[in-house]
Amino acid sequence: MTHPTPSARAQQVAPFLVMQVAKEAAALQATRSPGAPRMLYLNVGEPDFVAPPVVQAAAEQAIRTGRTQYTPALGLDALRQRLSAWYAQRWGVEVSPQRIVITAGASAGLQLAAMALWDAGDDVLLPDPCYPCNRQILTSLGVSATTVPTTAATRYQPTPAQLEAAWTARTRGVMLASPANPTGTSIEPEALRGVLELVRRRGGALVVDEIYLGLSFDTRYGRTALALGDDVISVNSFSKYFGMTGWRLGWLVLPEPLVPVVERLAQNHYICANAVAQHAALACFDADALAEYERRRAAYAARRDAFVPALRTLGLAVPVEPDGAFYVWADAGARLARAGATDSTAFVRAMMHHARVVATPSADFGQADGGRFVRFSIATARADLDEAIERLRRWLG
Repeated sequence: MTHPTPSARAQQVAPFLVMQVAKEAAALQATRSPGAPRMLYLNVGEPDFVAPPVVQAAAEQAIRTGRTQYTPALGLDALRQRLSAWYAQRWGVEVSPQRIVITAGASAGLQLAAMALWDAGDDVLLPDPCYPCNRQILTSLGVSATTVPTTAATRYQPTPAQLEAAWTARTRGVMLASPANPTGTSIEPEALRGVLELVRRRGGALVVDEIYLGLSFDTRYGRTALALGDDVISVNSFSKYFGMTGWRLGWLVLPEPLVPVVERLAQNHYICANAVAQHAALACFDADALAEYERRRAAYAARRDAFVPALRTLGLAVPVEPDGAFYVWADAGARLARAGATDSTAFVRAMMHHARVVATPSADFGQADGGRFVRFSIATARADLDEAIERLRRWLG
């Protein structure tokens, strides 16, 4: 029997290693003997907190009352208005509801933004390390993703000078994240301003992934790039701060001329975002829900404050303390030999087998670190984080 041949485009898209590691860990867990310790998952960036009761109740109410049909491709007007009000309340920035597009998660938002802005053969600059799906989304559209190596000296964020040097005749824009996955670090405000000035001068587009902005811990960095001008494209999500990962709901903030362009694309690719999730998300902005989200943000900060020093005592360096999100970017270089590993991929695999702790190797996020770094997700219960440290201490000695 002859089977269809996958497209060249599809074959260029690499696996999402975070999910591959999770599959390997789950398979290992399934073979554990009775009484063996359970696997501790510090690999997937998913909050252990779920949607608050008021949001769950709103979803149930939407189903009971039949509000389950298509919404406009741009999303519910009420939700776009609620987000507009939240930008004014939380960030002190005026964002017209007309510039907000509700999407099927931030992933769909990134796809729509990329399709609206760039053509096959164009080139986009991204930092190394960065969230791998950003690169793969561009690749799947025939857009080149050129990564710019970063270091701890610039908080693992690109500088305007680096981007200027990397810009070519094919470059059409810059995509970055603040706070970033995998490092949990934000770009310096003046550097972000310089990046935007460069992009404007070059006639490109700046896309900023702000899905972790609500989980900022430092007021120096907890600012939206939208404050710099209405030509910035911001990608955001209800997954992280709002704890609605599986609901698949996000949004874009766009320059007004791009809104009808994205609307056409959304109509054809997605029709609309999940209707029940949209109705439920309206309750995210109730006072009780917002208070709960702030308690959770404090909990993530407390986890960071305990986990980072503990890692350092084990010889796993953390060159830059994360100022947001729920990730720790740790240098395992000094401990590779002790684990019988030559790089972080082997280190993570050994850690999985011997300490039964799962993390993600740096190969998923880029190549600039030389294969030494490991990303830990601290989006899990404090007791599990403490247990993970103890297991790593026994393993590494």
